[in-house]
Amino acid sequence: MGFEVNRFQGEVDEELVCPICSGVLEDPLQAPVCEHAFCRGCIQEWISRQPTCPVDRQAITSAQLRPVPRILRNLLSRLCITCDNASYGCKSVMKLDTLPSHLEECEHNPKRPVPCEQGCGLIIPKDELKDHNCVRELRALIHTQQQKMADFQQEMAEQRFQISEQKRELQLLKDFMRAMRISNPAMRAIADQMERDEVLRWSNSLTRARVTRWGGMISTPDDVLQAMIKRTLSESGCPPHIVDDLMEYAHERRWPPGLCSLETRQNNRRQYENYVCKRVPGKQAVVVLHCDNSHMSDDMMVEPGLVMIFAHGSNFSRAVVEDIVD
Repeated sequence: MGFEVNRFQGEVDEELVCPICSGVLEDPLQAPVCEHAFCRGCIQEWISRQPTCPVDRQAITSAQLRPVPRILRNLLSRLCITCDNASYGCKSVMKLDTLPSHLEECEHNPKRPVPCEQGCGLIIPKDELKDHNCVRELRALIHTQQQKMADFQQEMAEQRFQISEQKRELQLLKDFMRAMRISNPAMRAIADQMERDEVLRWSNSLTRARVTRWGGMISTPDDVLQAMIKRTLSESGCPPHIVDDLMEYAHERRWPPGLCSLETRQNNRRQYENYVCKRVPGKQAVVVLHCDNSHMSDDMMVEPGLVMIFAHGSNFSRAVVEDIVD
């Protein structure tokens, strides 16, 4: 619906009046051929009943409507209109294009949000202040929040149940595959391939990393440090069947021959740069997985891979492990 003509100062050109509602055009659209202009709401409602132009009856569809020319929009924007809240005491007159911003701030707007001054602090429409009851409204608000909390807790319980069921089904599948692997050589090969694929997917999810100081490698991490790295691996999605193996290979006692002693590590330092390393998220540690390092010799690699943990040393200005940005 358009704006009432009597709200405007001066004469309003008939080209700016909607033929359907006889009001000044509001958010106007234009027919493509005859170029008659109408309020958006008016013409869309009209076409929903009969797909023709209301003026000359030419066939028209909603998809064919288009915005009116800029010159028409400019003429509309220059019209001076009284405020919607004139009946509530507002005497302002403004350009039509500034009406929306004025209404947001108009102090005579009965629906303007205002804070309650009785103590509850709620924001309510101005015309509802006289009937506002702080205690009643706060009780209603508390009830609404309690209901939302109950719904949230119910949703969380359902999600926990679903996760629990998925974990149970996954464990049953793993148990089944383990049993089939033992009893059936063909299934053993399939299960092995599935586990390898799982490791590869996890490896691809990790960030490629570069070690800047191999001398910072901790060859004998203590139990606390190992537990922290193990927890991070699990949280990153590391396949459960290799977590323990990776942590076993975080200590030099299980490292391959090329890393098993300080002397061999010093002799093989040039080979370190050939490792494809993946960052342990958020830690100064990397995983060197067998699936990424088939190019390395058996002296420098083990299945399923190594975890290498690094100390910061005295130089805190540069991390020992840096992400590689492609």
